[in-house]
Amino acid sequence: MNYETFCESLAKPQPPDTANSLLKALWYDEKGDWDAAHDLAQDIHSPDGSWIHAYLHRKEGDKWNANYWYRQAGRTMPDATLKEEWEQLVRHFL
Repeated sequence: MNYETFCESLAKPQPPDTANSLLKALWYDEKGDWDAAHDLAQDIHSPDGSWIHAYLHRKEGDKWNANYWYRQAGRTMPDATLKEEWEQLVRHFL
């Protein structure tokens, strides 16, 4: 799967079977289901899961919580737009 096919999958009712939990969280987020994305992200106990968790709280507007999760991921809150960060995350995890 590449970035283009991942984005094409957004037209379908379910995430691709081959997508891991990281990508599924991002898929649900882009589909507008923040809760499903957050449920997946908070169960991924790794720096990668923390990065997605941080992004989701940034999107939610909870910067304090987002900064906590960026630190857990070994990152800082980016200056990028949310859309740019989402694309960066997807491309990174593909």
